Formats: sequence, structure tokens, C-alpha cells
Amino acid sequence: MQKKAIKVNSTDNVVVALVDLSANEKIIVDDVEYLITKNTKAKHKFAATNLKEGDSIYMYGIIVGKAVHNIEKGEVITTENVKHKSAKVEKKTDTTTWTAPNVDKWKDRTFMGYHRPDGQVGTENVWLFFPLVFCENRNVETLKDIFEKELLFDKPSKHQLLLRSLISDKENIEEDNKEDYRVFKNIEVKFITHQGGCGGIRQDAEALGRLLAGYVKNPNVAGATVLSLGCQNLQVEIFKEALEKISPNNKKPIVIYEQQKSGTVDEMLDGIIKDSYLEIKKANEIERQPAPISKLVLGLECGGSDGFSGISANPTLGRLSDLMAAIGGSTILSEFPELCGVEQELVNRCVNEKDAERFLQLMKDFENSVIAAGSGFDMNPSPGNIKDGLITDAMKSAGAAKKGGSSPIQDVLDFTEYITKPGLNLLCTPGNDVECTTALVGSGSNVVLFTTGLGTPTGNPIVPVVKISSNNTLVKNMPDIIDFNTGEIITGEKTIDETADDLLEFIIKVASGEIKTKTQILNQNDFIPWRRGVSL
Repeated sequence: MQKKAIKVNSTDNVVVALVDLSANEKIIVDDVEYLITKNTKAKHKFAATNLKEGDSIYMYGIIVGKAVHNIEKGEVITTENVKHKSAKVEKKTDTTTWTAPNVDKWKDRTFMGYHRPDGQVGTENVWLFFPLVFCENRNVETLKDIFEKELLFDKPSKHQLLLRSLISDKENIEEDNKEDYRVFKNIEVKFITHQGGCGGIRQDAEALGRLLAGYVKNPNVAGATVLSLGCQNLQVEIFKEALEKISPNNKKPIVIYEQQKSGTVDEMLDGIIKDSYLEIKKANEIERQPAPISKLVLGLECGGSDGFSGISANPTLGRLSDLMAAIGGSTILSEFPELCGVEQELVNRCVNEKDAERFLQLMKDFENSVIAAGSGFDMNPSPGNIKDGLITDAMKSAGAAKKGGSSPIQDVLDFTEYITKPGLNLLCTPGNDVECTTALVGSGSNVVLFTTGLGTPTGNPIVPVVKISSNNTLVKNMPDIIDFNTGEIITGEKTIDETADDLLEFIIKVASGEIKTKTQILNQNDFIPWRRGVSL
């Protein structure tokens, strides 16, 4: 039988409604009776005790807000009676002890991946086209049209067939029965465009160069074709230097063309097509081979979160992150605005003082830049977050941080820095879904795990993005974008540990190419670099 409500931590002074509760309804949670004073929707919280104006609100055992006026026991917590508040931290105060979970059942498990000369293993085999500057976007789009038409030979989609039927004024047009045929079986060709590379501050152009270098180094990429105009801030040499820094012995083929040195567009495109085709043909010879699951680098992210995310989907990722750390694999926790209020726990988990100090400095610098723009981290929750129970940034952050589990933090990375240490890593990114996913992949993730309570289609050109639902309703309403469900934790049918084990089995199949994620099926290839500066 499903519980009606839950107190997440014994020290909390709020309780989470797991189902809709009616005014004057009496419920019992942990042997305490509560009289619900107002209608309270599932995912929202109500006071576990009488609260006075100025009292701190605790959830997950930490401060997530403050009462702006008196709140009765059993009264729902809203944006009208609670405002953002978070605990402040200045330094590492303790070293958190950690007991690794038993991973005997996982230590010999493998997935079928693409082995790279530098020891990394990809879950996909992609030839990537991208520009160094937005001026080359049209040429990239032209190449995309050419290569996809000749290499994919896809069947028309149901939407194409719908339009075709409208044009022909026929009610039904049968789908073409010819076999779906691809010229190359072991390689995918993907294309990136963006709005950067020039016209902004030089630091953003250099950061874009490092990000694109990270995409080339990513184990899912077999090689790349790079287009440059010639006069832009992000010069070819800047990109090459960035790649040399993170991959000094790069053996991946890279085709580079600069338009201002190539004559006409036709001449340049002719050269790009010929040179790229030869390399794509070679890359197609690479086949999947067994690899230990410790070669997986899992990006941990959330978007479109709800009031259940922090008690079902995110803790499942946390358990999975701990399993990966014990196995010797890697996870990356991002979205720094959504770590506001949990800094003390995170700095105490850093393996050394230097990383703890760096994390706090990155958080401080990020928040100061937001304040300078006239906003603040407290503005992070979206209207959808608030509607579904996440009414303060600290509350949202406390649940979001659960994706990182409890293992020691091995490294702290700034945006565009590439992962070098196994275990849990922190990566400074915004909370923006696409900017965050883009950054996780640029730092080495070969699978991204994306929890959501409201639903979002965000994907990536080179890495499978696994969408993980926090609740059963979302799976029923949006099955076309959800890959995995943790809603049975809410209904009491499964535990977090059981669900994490199921998720790892699913990830192994995705990493082996046995299952395509919904983002891959939908061809959802989002790419937005984080721009920290302004346009000039």
C-alpha cells in the first residue's frame, strides 16, 4: 500500500505529500498524526510543526528556506509563506567517511564499446562535422543535407507521410516498404552548429575552442571535419592548441578547411566531401569490442524537475554513482546553481583541501556574475519547478545534489576541463538543460543520465542521453521521450537500490548499442555552448 506522505530526513520540519491530500484530512507519518489544513497536491510539502516567522525550513536535513510569516502544522508550504534561504560555508570543516557498496555482481561486467588509441572506450562511433565560427553554419548545414541524403536513405517519417497525403489529397499513403539502408553500418555522421567563435569576448571564443576539442577527444568520436572562415576570434591554431593540451598524442583523423584559403564555396565543399568520405570509410571499419563498465563516464543531470525528483530519480542516480565509484568508473555531477545550500556536504567530501577551495571559489564567482547581471541563484527554480513543489533554489538544490550519491569527490572541474580521475567529479556548468548536457559531453561523458519530473526532449549529437522519470504519470503521458522510470519508488513497489541495479543494466545495453535512447530515435541533437561574456 502506498504511503500518503513521507518525511525525507528525521530532522526535517516539512513532510512531502506523495498523493493529493484534502483539507481536514488526517494522516499519520512516522507515528505522528497531521491534520491537513488546506488542499495539498502531491509533490508539495506541509509543515511538520508550527513555524514562526523567520524560522528556518529544513528538508533532506539541511536549510532550504525560511518562513516569512507563521505557518501552522499541516499547512502547505508555498512561495507566499516561504522564501529562499541556504546555509553558508567558508571552508572544509570535516572529512566525510564513506563505505563503498558491495559491487561483486558488477566487477566483471562488460559492455560492447569502441576502443580508442588513448585507452578510452566509446558507446557510439561518430564522425563529427562542426564549425569554429557561426559564419560557417550554412556550409555545415549544406554538408549535413548532402551526407544524410546519400549515407542514410531513411524511410519517410509518419509526419512526412501526413504532409504527403495532404498534398496529394489522399486520406492514407502507405509507408514505402523498401528496406532501411545505410551505406556504413559502424559509423554515424553528425553535425554541430552554434552561434559562437567571434563577435564576443576572446575568453568565450577560447572556451568554445576547448569545448570543441573536448568533443573531438570524447571516446564516442572517431574523427572530425572542422570548418573555419579564417578571420574569426577562434582561430584554427587556438583549437589545435586546446586539443594538444588535453590529447597530446591525438591519433584521431581531423579534416580542417578554411574558407578564406579555399577559393570558392564549391571548391571548398568538393575538397571537404572527398577528404571526409575517405576518413569516414576508414572509421567504419572500427567495431564494438568488450570493455569493462569502469570505462563508462556517466554525466549526471536533471531538468524539468518536480517535487519527486529528489526522492526517487535523483537518489537512484546517487546510488548508481556510488556503484560506479566502487567499480572504478567515473561520474560527473554538474549544474552549480543547483548545488546552492549543499556546499558544506560537498566540500567535506572533497578528497583534498585544494579541490574544496576551488569548488567554493567557482560557486562564489558564478553567483557573483549572476548578481552582477541583476539576478541571483534564488531565481533558479522555473515556473514548472515551483508548480510541482520546488519552491526555493535550496530545496531544488538539495534534491538535485542527490544525483552525486555519497562517495568522495575526486576532482573539481571548471567548464571545458576534461575528466582525468575516476570516481565522482564536479563540473561547473549552468542549470540550463542543453548548456549543461553540452558541457558534460565536452568533459568526457560517454553516456548522460538525465532525470526529469515534468519531461524534456533534450539530447546530444554524439552521446546517448537516457531520460529517467521521477514519477509514473510522466511515463504514461510522454512515453516517447522517457527511457526509464523510477516512479515505483514513490508508490513503494521498488527500493532505490533495486531501481539503481535495473538502471545500470539498462545503461549497459545502451552503451553496447542494443538499445537506442528516445533522444537518439528522435534525432534530438542539441548543442549550446555556455557563453559567460557579452557580445562585442
